[in-house]
Amino acid sequence: MNIYVGNLPYTISEDELRGLFEAHGEVSSANIIMDRESGRSKGFGFVEMPEKAQAEAAIDAINQSDVQGRSVRVNEARPRNDNRGGGRR
Repeated sequence: MNIYVGNLPYTISEDELRGLFEAHGEVSSANIIMDRESGRSKGFGFVEMPEKAQAEAAIDAINQSDVQGRSVRVNEARPRNDNRGGGRR
């Protein structure tokens, strides 16, 4: 299951993000989205967990919890919508 993690501290590392979720099960990947121009974190990322039950337990446990002074938002990631609203009328 792909998990969205928002309101992350800008200083958190991908290893720290992975560790946060590994307490609840196996983590396939942990990625923090970075700004292409500045190279800084955009304050959100994604964690992939292969076991749905473990992923749901992690979401329940971590959502709205304090991570380095910030209340993180965690939920199942929705598929990206490539229709960016630039269509013709």
